[in-house]
Amino acid sequence: MTTARFLQIHTLHSYPAALLNRDDSGLAKRMPFGGEVRTRISSQCLKRHWRVAEDDYAIHNVPNAAQAIRSRNVVEREVIQPLREAGESDEKVLTAVEEAFNVGVYGSSGTSESGRQPLLLGLSEVEYLRQKAAAICAEYPKDDGAAKKAAEDVFHTRRGEGNNLRAMRETTRLPGGLESALFGRMVTSDPAANIDAAVHVAHAFTVHPEESESDYFSVVDDLQKDDEDAGAAHIGDTELTAGLFYGYVVVDLPTLISNLEGCGAEEWLSADRSMGAKVVEHLIHLIATVTPGAKLGSTAPYAFADLMLIESGSRQPRSLANAFRSRLEAQTADAAAALTTYLTQLDSAYGLRETRRLMSVNDCDIPNAERLCLDDLAAWAANAVQSGEAA
Repeated sequence: MTTARFLQIHTLHSYPAALLNRDDSGLAKRMPFGGEVRTRISSQCLKRHWRVAEDDYAIHNVPNAAQAIRSRNVVEREVIQPLREAGESDEKVLTAVEEAFNVGVYGSSGTSESGRQPLLLGLSEVEYLRQKAAAICAEYPKDDGAAKKAAEDVFHTRRGEGNNLRAMRETTRLPGGLESALFGRMVTSDPAANIDAAVHVAHAFTVHPEESESDYFSVVDDLQKDDEDAGAAHIGDTELTAGLFYGYVVVDLPTLISNLEGCGAEEWLSADRSMGAKVVEHLIHLIATVTPGAKLGSTAPYAFADLMLIESGSRQPRSLANAFRSRLEAQTADAAAALTTYLTQLDSAYGLRETRRLMSVNDCDIPNAERLCLDDLAAWAANAVQSGEAA
């Protein structure tokens, strides 16, 4: 048996007449690849939709999974506002603590909302801050100067408990919530509070050149009378694209178990992996079924994966993107055939060391990949995590 250190997830999704992910000018995101311009979906877009999806396989439906909040206003709205509404603390003291906490959590730019970067904090971390703020306000009910110094001390090793978020990380389980355990967290004000991403997500791209058009539309005024000026109340246009997208996700299991259980990555095989198995099962369903869509009301861009291939193994992962470097017709059968050809070439060059399972809407023959339905595929991946073996 081979240790299941990595899970590699390859997908093909097809979307017609959609605008899945826009750039700063409102157009579909693009990338050059193989001498052709392809339509692209950013990894940030994909992760965002998986993170906030609300269905049976939402990540927050995983038992004992701590949630998180991404915001630049956590201190004001989640830490100080409950104390303010309780009406038991002096306003000057609350303001002093709020200012010190904003700098402690968000860094030197935390003094203004516009200067703060949205930070992902686990609910356990938010509660930790709220308790510290409440204790400071109770100890210095009328002395805003002393309260400010005490609040600053929370974030300085030389005077208090630890640099910025380090104390929270050491005193809570899943400190950054399940989202941070999966997708990582960077805290510029305190590198010790950073969390390495266990799920690595590539930008999805079309296996063929971009397919787009400008959609002209008009809006009719329902109250316009026959004797008034004819014409639309509003005229506009938007870009619509269609595409068959290749997606690629890697789950680093040692990092995932380390983030979930608080152990060292080298100890992952001896740690409890039950939550990790459940998280992976949910993630497989989300990747296959959740749409990274914008303009839902006008394009209904809902689609399930036409194909999902999962590989379990111990050697360094590698994308199969090069299967699509040469332009293809926008057909799932052609993309699956190109994937098969490239995998066969890789196996011949490097040998087969991964165990593979496949879910496909259409008949296809991926090398050494047993075909399963999505439920069974997700269960197989979860079992690889639980057992630690690529079976």
